[in-house]
Amino acid sequence: MPVLAEFAEFARAVRARSPRTAVVLGSGLGTAAAAFTAHASIGFGHIPGLVPPSVQGHGGSLAVGEWADNPALLFSGRLHVYEGHPWDTITAAVRTVAELGATRIVLTNAAGGIHPALHPGGLMAIRGHIKWLGPKSWRALANNANAPSPYSPHLIEVLHAHEVAAKRELLAGVYATLTGPSYETPAEIRALAAIGADAVGMSTALEAEEAARLGLEVAAISCITNKAAGLSDTALDHTEVLTNAQLAVTRMGELLTCLVRE
Repeated sequence: MPVLAEFAEFARAVRARSPRTAVVLGSGLGTAAAAFTAHASIGFGHIPGLVPPSVQGHGGSLAVGEWADNPALLFSGRLHVYEGHPWDTITAAVRTVAELGATRIVLTNAAGGIHPALHPGGLMAIRGHIKWLGPKSWRALANNANAPSPYSPHLIEVLHAHEVAAKRELLAGVYATLTGPSYETPAEIRALAAIGADAVGMSTALEAEEAARLGLEVAAISCITNKAAGLSDTALDHTEVLTNAQLAVTRMGELLTCLVRE
């Protein structure tokens, strides 16, 4: 079936359910969607503007279905700057969410913990970000110097209230987005800490900004899969990221359900 025809068929399945919320799953977080039942799905390669991801742990598909009996969209995987994609391609998934009629997007990612309270297996709600993605991000910063944070204070409060009820703490912190794919040096982590970063990763900021531009309500949660470089004696690698992500998937799933129901 031609790409446009396949996407049109998928779009009809979406509109039949009218999901309000889309969830984007980060590295190793697929099992956080245990409460989701898919009714129709489509690969990234069949969505206009998107291409399949090349990163282990990223499936590259979009599904529509029910999350704990609530209609929802679910992205398994995302695109990254280090794969060589232009920013417009990386944010195409967000525009797809808006085109399909959803009004909220929940972004998740795997991140390195910088704040002393963040340990592998923990979670952090994102309240702001630092975007270190090269010269283009410096120009974007100059053009958007007075732009508010894209992350919804209301949804952060919803997450906080859920965690208080569960007798858990949830830090709302600042996420630093770097190009990757290499991990940061200890010196870079010290620099990020000095300017206020609490966690670091390689995604999310571009998607959040595009979502806010389109008028979507945005929430984002980092799964802390490792201590950032220089903050522990453990060597950093992608296998550790995928393994430690499993420590938090049950709690992540609970928070995602909370947001989908909101």
